[in-house]
Amino acid sequence: MRLPARASAAALSAATALALATACGMLPDDAPDATAPYARLTGPEVVNKALAATRAAKSVRMTVEAASPEGPVEAFVATDIRGECTVTLSMGAAGTMELVRTGGTVRTRSDAAMLRSASTAPAGNLAGHWVSPTAADRHAKLAERYCDRETFLGRLAPKTGTARKGPTAAPGSGSPALTVTGSSRDGKWTADIATEGRPFLLKLRLPRGGTGGGTDRTAPVTVEFSEFDKPFKANNPKP
Repeated sequence: MRLPARASAAALSAATALALATACGMLPDDAPDATAPYARLTGPEVVNKALAATRAAKSVRMTVEAASPEGPVEAFVATDIRGECTVTLSMGAAGTMELVRTGGTVRTRSDAAMLRSASTAPAGNLAGHWVSPTAADRHAKLAERYCDRETFLGRLAPKTGTARKGPTAAPGSGSPALTVTGSSRDGKWTADIATEGRPFLLKLRLPRGGTGGGTDRTAPVTVEFSEFDKPFKANNPKP
């Protein structure tokens, strides 16, 4: 059966347009797609919206996974826009530390393994007790650094120019998200950005990075963000 001339011309026109779009590199990142609500945005624009929304959240919880010479690092963080924060930090054989920051005061509570790894002094009866950390306590410094979401967002911000939109999926949180990827001289990074509600950053995977090209280098890190804007209160523990 012969197609009408008008239908044949339309089909030819559509095929030609698709070929031109592919040749010009419009697919899949630059051409309109079904990834609502980001169909008309470029990869960098999507990531910048996610950074702005995540920075503006009144509170957020973060699960951080990284590595250190002392073993794998895992941290569970709850923090708000005022700087109130709680952290549970585990560092493999080095032990576990809890940190609370509220009203400008920082308290930590460590197990015996963490105390031994942080100092050559005997752990004594400090294990399990809340104390004010010393300036030399590197574990407390790391835990408190995780209180600031900019520790992670600030590493992504300079890399947004390489962002390209990918598929939509549901990461570990179960929330629908758009996957955006990019690269830097340190390697590939990946961000999952919510496609429902506000464009929060749900998961971030960053390669090893550095500051100033010296020996101060940060390990690869994966961060999951959740419970945005939910009420949060850090209670000051008694020593």
